Order: sequence, then C-alpha cells, then structure tokens
Amino acid sequence: MTKAELGKRIFDASYLTGDFTLRSGVYSNEYFDKYRFESQPDILRAIAEHLAQLLPDGIDAVAGLPLGGIPLATALSLHSGIPCLFVRKEAKSHGTRNWIEGMPVEGKKLCIIEDVVTTGGQIIDSIQILRKEGALIDTTLCVIARTGKAFANLEHHQVELRSLFTMQELKAANKK
Repeated sequence: MTKAELGKRIFDASYLTGDFTLRSGVYSNEYFDKYRFESQPDILRAIAEHLAQLLPDGIDAVAGLPLGGIPLATALSLHSGIPCLFVRKEAKSHGTRNWIEGMPVEGKKLCIIEDVVTTGGQIIDSIQILRKEGALIDTTLCVIARTGKAFANLEHHQVELRSLFTMQELKAANKK
C-alpha cells in the first residue's frame, strides 16, 4: 500500500467529528480514533511497513506506549525483527511491579512508538521513566502528529519526533 493510500485508509477508518477532550486537556471537534485503524490487519501491517522506514539506525528495541502504541510496536517488531517492549502508565501493584515489560532497558537505545500525538505529554512521561532506568532515547515515531506543539515539546527533551502523517496530511489525503 502506498503512503497516500494508507493515509486515505487511516482517515476513512478513524476520522470522527464531534465534541472531544484530548489527553492533553485540549478540546477538539476532530478526532482520530486509533483503535479503528489499529484493529484492521491490512492497515496495521502497512503502518508497520512505513514506520520501519522512519526507524533510526542502531536501536536495540522499540517501546510501545499504552494503549495504542503497543499494537504498533508489536507490528513494527514483527516487520523489522527489532525486539519490542511495553511501557506502563504506572507500575503494576503485583507480581514484578514493573513499569517496563519485555526486557531490561539499562544502556539500551530505544525508539518510542506512539499512535496519535498532540502535545507529547505521554511520551515525555514515558521518556522520564525509561531514562531513569538507564535507557537511551533520542527518537519517537508516531502515526499521526495532530499539532506542531508536540515536535517542540519533545525537542525540549532532546527527542526527535518523526510522524508518518500530520493531521493536515491526512485531511489532504481524504480530498484526493
């Protein structure tokens, strides 16, 4: 699937209008429901193929953020052969009590994988957890960057955001 075809498929599957409050607290009348595109095997497969082209060299693992980044990281891992791990929003209260599942991260170069990014708040929270555990992080990939604010916020934390699409690109893909 070409990138343009993928953009159209993502838009058609997940673009909603209405009244939405985003994780950042920002109100929006537009929303991309990531579960509607991540639950479609052909779309998820194509996303993994295109995200793989954005991966930085020399990474040890991709790190999926809850909840939408986890299927993306898994699909990307299957496509690229690069191991994946999963970052929780909070440590488990039982068992291992881990924040990070999959492998130890100390000294590992990771690329964070996220679905839709507005301000980058969840990514920044996860970067702090991962860096505290010794991970090396300088790149994040996402499927959709809603605003430019995320790029600036992540740059402030010395992390480059690479998006498969911006919200504007997806809207333009729908008009073709």
